[in-house]
Amino acid sequence: MIIVNTEYISGKNLHTIGLVKGSVVQSKHMGKDIMAGFKTMVGGEIKGYTDMMNEARTIATQRMVNEAGALGADGIVGVRYASAAVMQGAAEVIAYGTAVKFI
Repeated sequence: MIIVNTEYISGKNLHTIGLVKGSVVQSKHMGKDIMAGFKTMVGGEIKGYTDMMNEARTIATQRMVNEAGALGADGIVGVRYASAAVMQGAAEVIAYGTAVKFI
């Protein structure tokens, strides 16, 4: 499956199937959250949260791909990501795009 953030795939004629999405709400365990709190006092990257968000994007993307596959799609165009804090230490990540079939 080809996944792009553009509205087209070079060299392909596309038939639109429809919107597909995948989401996940992810959190880190209490120990990592406490350590992240200490890191905010001195500045710099909070690696635990970076890792958490990367993992969440991967899961959300796979769920979007699975939904597109179930619809018989060959690709997904216009892929976007959004995130929102759900509660302290937890975030939702959603991946969405347009499933397409090659014609």
